[in-house]
Amino acid sequence: MVTGLEILLLVLVLAVIIGASTIVQTVRPFIVNAVVGLIVLFLAQLFGLPVAVTPIVLVIVAIGGFPGALLVMLLSVFGVAFVP
Repeated sequence: MVTGLEILLLVLVLAVIIGASTIVQTVRPFIVNAVVGLIVLFLAQLFGLPVAVTPIVLVIVAIGGFPGALLVMLLSVFGVAFVP
């Protein structure tokens, strides 16, 4: 026999699963953007583009993705910032 407490726990677990799913679907594009930006920065260093990897660079690339990585690389090439 199912009690009220078991039904309440089942509803609570379903609500948590639906909430977690919604959060993951919302955050997924930002995660993909950050991974692409970090891969571009890694490939730039692999091909000899000197970029100083600092926590600020990682934050810019993680938030900005590909455009952020491109900005960091351009600033490094022109000697404005992030020069090792």
